[in-house]
Parts: sequence; structure tokens; C-alpha cells
Amino acid sequence: MARWAIGDIQGCGEELEELLERIGFSPSHDRLWLVGDLVNRGPRSLQVLRRMRELGDAVVCVLGNHDLHLLAVALTDVRQRRSDTLAEVLAAPDRDALIEWLLHRPLAVYQPADSSGSKLPTTQAAPTRGDLLVHAGLVPQWSVARTLALAAEVQRALQGDPRHLLSHMYGDRPDHWKPGLRATARLRLTVNVLTRLRFCTADGRIDLKHKGKPDSAAAPWIPWFQAPARASAAARIIFGHWSALGLYRAPGLLGLDTGCVWGGSLTAVNLDDPAAAPVSVASRQPRSSEA
Repeated sequence: MARWAIGDIQGCGEELEELLERIGFSPSHDRLWLVGDLVNRGPRSLQVLRRMRELGDAVVCVLGNHDLHLLAVALTDVRQRRSDTLAEVLAAPDRDALIEWLLHRPLAVYQPADSSGSKLPTTQAAPTRGDLLVHAGLVPQWSVARTLALAAEVQRALQGDPRHLLSHMYGDRPDHWKPGLRATARLRLTVNVLTRLRFCTADGRIDLKHKGKPDSAAAPWIPWFQAPARASAAARIIFGHWSALGLYRAPGLLGLDTGCVWGGSLTAVNLDDPAAAPVSVASRQPRSSEA
């Protein structure tokens, strides 16, 4: 069995199918680890959602900011943006089943390093070693256990009262992690960190506006994964969301957003074979400088 991690798909359904063929993916033997942002901006969001849902337990997927936005548009009074390409999903006859499936995806998944191939990942507190899957990043103060606990709190709120959570998740405040944050503020910050973060400060303040390359932000801003004494450093963190970063491989880090929806590529990496080369499929989307 192989675990294949795949970057932001964002509705690039044709590229996804070609990539699955290129890696020889078998749902009976392999697992897909998806960094989130299955939908939006690309032309085949409905196709992607249907494909991932039908694969069942062969798919391990966390929610990205675009997935949460789809849920908000579907379940609250939030309106589509001009750049959204969600209309086909919202009008689909199986819309409710797809939205329900998406509602039950977590914001973080962890698998200990000593897990056997048959053991499923967990969204519960766990030791610090192993693989942690998130969409965007973590603030320096969050350990694996704290990240999973905060993500689980969001997941409970999302399943218990999705309209309330989705209606209150928009906004960039609070912008600083503090253990004493109250419920709504804590939930919003958790969502923002796990699905939107690129840059932060060493003391846990976040910047959600800057989208450039890692060296493009002025001090005190640093890429979240370069923060000194990062509490999650013992785990390998698998993430996406940052197309300007591209494929990023470093000890304990695997960044997979290679900008397919912007004309780049869609990339898969075998998590269980460190020597294996990444597999990429060129985008069929128009080249864009956006990220």
C-alpha cells in the first residue's frame, strides 16, 4: 500500500484523473492524502467532489479555505464571489450528499510514525512523531496535540451547528494566538491558521494578506514553518495553500501546492518512499500570476 499526498486540486478534474493514472492509484491498495481545496476557481469542482466521495476510505482529506467557502455558500447567506466556480456543485442533484460528505472532513489529520499500513489516521491527540496533514500551516506555539484538539473543536462546531460556524468564520481578527481566546474568536483563529496561514511572527501573530514567495515579506514576518522553536517540528507536516512556494521538501516539511489552477501543475508525492521522485501533471488551465 502506498500513501500518495496530492496538492491543491481546486476543480482541476482532468489533471487529477491523469495524475491518478500516472501514479497507478488503486483504491483497494493505496490511500490519497489530500491537502484540501478540492474545489473552486477551476472548471470541474463537481467532478472532483464526486470522484473523491466515491473513493470512500481510500481518501484522507482535510478542509481548505475554498472548501469551507463552498460550505458557507451552500448552507448560509454568504454569497458567491465573482471568481467562484461553484455554481455546478450548488445546482447538482446530489448536492446535499456532496455537502454532507464535505462537512465531515476534518481540518487536521495525524498518523503516528509507527502505524502499520492498515491503521487509519486519527484526528485525536497523539504523540509528536508521524505525519500531520493540514491545508495551510500552524503557529509556532501549537504542538501536534494542540493542533488536533483545536481542529477537533472546529469539526464539532461544523457538524453541530454549521450555519453558526460558517457565518462567523470570515474575518482576519483575532490575529494573535493566545490560549485564553474565547469560543468564537478561538474558532475563527483556528480556521484561519489551518486554512489560510502563510506568514507569522515568532510569537504567533498571523498575516493573512501576503501571498508572495517566502523571502518576500519584511521582518518580523516569516514563513510559518521557519519559526524558531516551533512546537510541531518533530512531525512531518504535509500542507498546500501556497502556490508561490511551489513544491517544498525539507526535513519535516512537504508543501504540495504547485498552482494547478493558475497554470502550474498538480503534484503527488509518495509519503512512504522518501527516494521516489514527485509525479506532476501539467495544468490545462490558463497561466496566471495569481496565487
